[in-house]
Amino acid sequence: MLPDLLPHAVRVLPDLLGDAASVLPDLLAYAVRVLPGLLLIGACFAVAREPMVRIMALIFGFVLIRDAMTPLGFWRFGAAGPVPWLRFTDQTGILLVFGVGTLALTWVVLRLDGDLRALVRWGRLDLAAVVLGVGGGLLAAGPVLLLSLFTPLSERGGAVAAGLLPVLLFFCLAGNLAEEVLFRGFLQGHLERGGGDAGRAALLSALLFAACHVFLASTVTGVGWPLLAFTLVEGLICAYLRLRRGVLAATLAHGSAIFLLSAGLTA
Repeated sequence: MLPDLLPHAVRVLPDLLGDAASVLPDLLAYAVRVLPGLLLIGACFAVAREPMVRIMALIFGFVLIRDAMTPLGFWRFGAAGPVPWLRFTDQTGILLVFGVGTLALTWVVLRLDGDLRALVRWGRLDLAAVVLGVGGGLLAAGPVLLLSLFTPLSERGGAVAAGLLPVLLFFCLAGNLAEEVLFRGFLQGHLERGGGDAGRAALLSALLFAACHVFLASTVTGVGWPLLAFTLVEGLICAYLRLRRGVLAATLAHGSAIFLLSAGLTA
């Protein structure tokens, strides 16, 4: 179902990116930064025959794409004591390029690699999946938001313009769809293949998900353990939802959690 929708999202790219020219220099600087690494990772993916090696190459590529956003100011992290906060750029063109770009890359990988595509258990996007997905996002982000009430908004990223919120929501859902396809679709699906223990596969996908935020937490930024604790909880919730309802429910949980953290909704 979802792979059939992705080409339609790619076709509306010109309409979505009306202000892309204004952010072109920033995007070019980003491309120059990540291209050498992506070429090397792409070569690993092309040469590898083992599914796990291809999966890990894709995960490394995603981590590079994600973490390289930090030094260029496409997103900002911080911590108010033990409570992490997150803000994205207010340039809608950048958010749209990244959102549509991750949808396009996800679609390309799914089309090109049938073995990995077969690992993804999407699940049905019915009312129960939506409720559980959004509920999972609230469960992950809720404690952080409640603890944030004790810190002034100005000390945890500041306010977010209301007009940015629709684009931000699209970006959060699109970007985290790619991440869920990698961790809960490919990785968790591969670990379950051949009768592997489903609970153990879910736990390992959550642990590896959190581990892939180590450099973001400890070297790319200085947030440290609060970010790792949040990603571990988030990973466990998404892994459980993938186990019970599929990747679509896990994507809703992941995307809604990041949206809630980055939207500045608590004053």
